[in-house]
Amino acid sequence: MHRLSILLLSALAFSAVAATPTSPPNDQDLAYSLGASLGERLRQEMPDLQLDALVEGLRQAYQGQPPRIDKSRMQAILQQHEEQAAAAGAQAHTDQLLAAEKRFMATERGRAGVHELSEGVLYSELASGSGAQPKAGGRVQVRYVGKLPDGSVFDQSQQPQWFSLDSVIAGWQVALPQMKTGAKWRVVIPSAQAYGADGAGDLIAPYTPLVFEIELLAVGD
Repeated sequence: MHRLSILLLSALAFSAVAATPTSPPNDQDLAYSLGASLGERLRQEMPDLQLDALVEGLRQAYQGQPPRIDKSRMQAILQQHEEQAAAAGAQAHTDQLLAAEKRFMATERGRAGVHELSEGVLYSELASGSGAQPKAGGRVQVRYVGKLPDGSVFDQSQQPQWFSLDSVIAGWQVALPQMKTGAKWRVVIPSAQAYGADGAGDLIAPYTPLVFEIELLAVGD
């Protein structure tokens, strides 16, 4: 259903549930109320709409008159409008997510003891290590907890797990080679080095930075 149709139905529904007037409305008052309700919603959704053309189209359609624009062209225009509105809405949502990530990363960057690696990956040392460091493409044995920016846990492994560095997210590939065996780090990974614009199913939304506590237990070839 097109956006304008939804707006009109919303206006009708609003009028149906509005408080009952003290006296029955006459036809003119009802029509005016419907128009005012629709106009308010259109003003919010489409502030630059040409009202004269809107009224002309409404009148002709209501009175069963032939439209001045071919119906196939009207459908194409409405379809284009819907696509543009959907794209604008998606971009606005993306902008909100990116702004939230930027604020979160700035806050994390300002924490005491935080250091920055390449690609914007942040870390702070929770426990130092003294053993060997992982090699690019090598294997690591770790314990870890993964959290979202709000602190909720989305993944964890308290039992030691082996991973190939080639198989983990880019942020891990940046941080782990800098760790020494026995170290435990708190690592903050920007979304571009995690799951990016796609997210990860229902667990991780698009453009979500991730926080890990990673303990490096052993390294292998």
